Amino acid sequence: MTTTATQLDFTPTFRDHTQLPESNGTFVKNFQEHPQSLILTDSISPVLQQLHPDGQYAIGQDCGIYWRETEPPEKGAEAPDWFYVPGVPPKLNGEIRRSYVLSREVRIPTVALEFASGDGEEERDTTPLSVSAQGETIKPGKFWVYEQIIKIPYYGIYEVKNRKLEFYHLQGTHYEKLQPNERGHYLIDPLGVEIGLWQGSYLNQNQLWLRWWDIQGNLLLIGDERALLEQQRAEQERQRAEQERQRAEQERQQAEQERQQAQQQQQRAEQAEQKAARLAEKLRAMGIDPDAEEIG
Repeated sequence: MTTTATQLDFTPTFRDHTQLPESNGTFVKNFQEHPQSLILTDSISPVLQQLHPDGQYAIGQDCGIYWRETEPPEKGAEAPDWFYVPGVPPKLNGEIRRSYVLSREVRIPTVALEFASGDGEEERDTTPLSVSAQGETIKPGKFWVYEQIIKIPYYGIYEVKNRKLEFYHLQGTHYEKLQPNERGHYLIDPLGVEIGLWQGSYLNQNQLWLRWWDIQGNLLLIGDERALLEQQRAEQERQRAEQERQRAEQERQQAEQERQQAQQQQQRAEQAEQKAARLAEKLRAMGIDPDAEEIG
């Protein structure tokens, strides 16, 4: 016989983030996890800055979310590979966060992501927290903790090896599996973005990466991509300015040619007038009036 979590006594007096381990001591499972977190954080930063102009938000990477007081403390924590919390300071009392103690915070994470090296069995574990007949606490599954205790609204599992992404949305007291849209993305409504898979190179790795798009389907760029785009735009602007300068120069040259042609025409007209005047003078010298009408 086991006792379910609803019958357990949750101690409310948690230690703070400086008193709890910031790591559970396990190895990162593959070389993609760290750059995967970086590409997610880098590309969504402009969106978060717009959503939080006061800077009140936090992003965790393999950082413990402590939801229960245990000994050792790590048994009462889950550490999503990446998560985002709105409306909280990035530092506490001037110190960089070492962990996220749920009972001491006013907000819960909006999104949690797990990068599964295997088939995602651990990330989908729905085993509830309970106590066996022998009085031993049965470790709860990660999925159950996110759904029933922390109650994270959006939970994503990316199976790196299987190139598979699935997302869950908390509806009431349970997660419902979301269906991707026509682009194969999942809408994260509170952020106004979509998340999906993108094939490309990042930090010397050509992989299938988890990335963000806006709701129009435009990829949210990382810093290097934004810089390259700005360079391309600057080059295009330089080329447009050069083309405009060349057009202006052509128009100036054409205007100069037209001025010169008009000047030449004026000179020819003046020369013709002078020639006519000299001829008229010669005729008068011969006793012929050049202005007289010819008598037929």
